Amino acid sequence: MSELRTIIVTGGAGFIGSALVRQLLAETAVNVVNVDKLTYASDLVTLESLRGAARHDFRRIDICDRRAVQELIAEVHPDAIVHLAAESHVDRSIDAPAAFINTNILGTYTLLEEALNYWRSLDGVRRMGFRFHHVSTDEVFGSLGETGRFTENSQYQPNSPYSASKAASDHLVRSWHHTYGLPTLITNCSNNYGPFQFPEKLIPLVILRALDGKSLPVYGDGGNVRDWLYVDDHCRALRLVLERGKPGETYNVGGDSERRNIEVVHQICDLLDELAPAPSGPRRQQIEFVKDRPGHDRRYAMDASRLERELGWRPQETFDSGIRKTVQWYIDHRAWCDRVAAGYDGSRLGLKQ
Repeated sequence: MSELRTIIVTGGAGFIGSALVRQLLAETAVNVVNVDKLTYASDLVTLESLRGAARHDFRRIDICDRRAVQELIAEVHPDAIVHLAAESHVDRSIDAPAAFINTNILGTYTLLEEALNYWRSLDGVRRMGFRFHHVSTDEVFGSLGETGRFTENSQYQPNSPYSASKAASDHLVRSWHHTYGLPTLITNCSNNYGPFQFPEKLIPLVILRALDGKSLPVYGDGGNVRDWLYVDDHCRALRLVLERGKPGETYNVGGDSERRNIEVVHQICDLLDELAPAPSGPRRQQIEFVKDRPGHDRRYAMDASRLERELGWRPQETFDSGIRKTVQWYIDHRAWCDRVAAGYDGSRLGLKQ
């Protein structure tokens, strides 16, 4: 494809989006137009290191606002759109699915329509080089048994309102390629972790509650398995797929780091005992098993061999190295954590049935 000059990143003030924006600005010469609605899970502090950066242009826009999206694309003339904007917390989707339908499905539709109109207006090399890259999740595939991994050809079997909304957006993106010719790319990733993740997710929730001496809730028997992917590794994969991926194709991104949830919690507790010992003793004594989430998928695991075989990507972090970096980051950034936590009481979500 042609050399990228300007990229629109949606959801660029969120956890994964901001990591991608920071990486793009640090390691490439592209101009990044950062689009974010600034919901509860977005935070401009994640972009503080980019203050004054000439190649970073932040726009507060709701991707469901078609006129705003249309005007933005016409103004900046992007070479690519990387679409990460999404409601993403399973528990919240159980209690209030409407926001997931609106953002994840209708928002993706809006972007696709305006991207298609724009792409059709391009000529020559720019038309050949344009890409619409949709970032999705392994949760669209449902739950695995004790063995095997999800591949790019796995059947879609979403089991939560969140995963159903992401599955729908995946299907829309695929259909816009096959029906209209829009040069799309889809990546499905495993569970991300790392700096700046909102504390409703397992790893930051456990770290912060452990540091505060609170109980550490573990759903069910703690045996649910996830494949963990360090956020910077994920961003490197996104960049590679954007640059070299084949339009119309899907690529799985996984960390090759399967862990039971209880094993993750144990490892966090042990790292905190080492890095920030508590006078009250080992953090494992704070663990509390709680009622499981409705429809909780038992196991996810991603086969990322295609990404390695065709594009040469492998994760640089192991789970051991990545979780140590993550725990240390949260210890070192308590001011950010306390500010974010002030707007989130950590109360249990997702019990509605």
